Amino acid sequence: MILKSTKRRRKLRMRPWEALFGFVLMITILFPVYWMIITGVRPQTETFDSKPKLIPTITFEHYQEIIQEGSIIQGLINSILISTISTALALLLGVPAAYVLARWNFKRKSDLWFWIISNRFISPIAVVLPFFLIAINFNLVDTYWIMIIIYQTFAIPFVVWLAIDQFKAIPKEVDEAASVDGASIFKTFFRINLPIAIPGISVSAILVFVACWNELLFAQILTRSEAITGPVVALGYMSGYDIRWGPMMATSTLVVLPILLFAAILSKNLVRGLAMGAIK
Repeated sequence: MILKSTKRRRKLRMRPWEALFGFVLMITILFPVYWMIITGVRPQTETFDSKPKLIPTITFEHYQEIIQEGSIIQGLINSILISTISTALALLLGVPAAYVLARWNFKRKSDLWFWIISNRFISPIAVVLPFFLIAINFNLVDTYWIMIIIYQTFAIPFVVWLAIDQFKAIPKEVDEAASVDGASIFKTFFRINLPIAIPGISVSAILVFVACWNELLFAQILTRSEAITGPVVALGYMSGYDIRWGPMMATSTLVVLPILLFAAILSKNLVRGLAMGAIK
């Protein structure tokens, strides 16, 4: 036993080239985030310096500027509301659909499954104009509801795609045993299957929320001022050749940091949920 544990520890040790590769990969991923943060807190004069400093002179004038303008506060509030409602609605519609597809066989089931998943293949740029015309005809431009409805086109398929494997991993004998005990279909779903599938459903909720939070194309085209989101506010500091790098990076930091903290806190649950979906 001791020899086996020793061999296992040796296998788990990271090789020098693996450590070097991991370090380079970490720097490659984190450096743009670091540069965004320091650009938001450095003076405008240092931003265009020919020899930029890795450790800048700290100033919060850009944050004071964007807060005084007020757009970022409204943008973050709108992003929270739109992302939360979109995620909740996607779960409400997508999880029962995934359960039905995983548990029952019916006519044209494969066609329905393909139609749901094929929505993920469509490029957003190909449908943004039709959505814009629909929003104009129904007076939904610059409203929460047009954003929430459009986000369902990619949120529901994503939830179905992830949740269906969770339900397939649950043996059908569980449903049969519950039926013998007199449980209805709804009771079997809510009392037995849903609690078991919660880890995978949580993963889909996290990823859908992040996707809705970061979405830019539809938000840029379909919002003006009332329903403007955080990413659109950050993009607003780019106008032709006049780019206000300091305010734009400060706004981007405020938009990105909540998601980074959210992902860091839930990273273990995220990995565990994805792993559970891969294990049969």
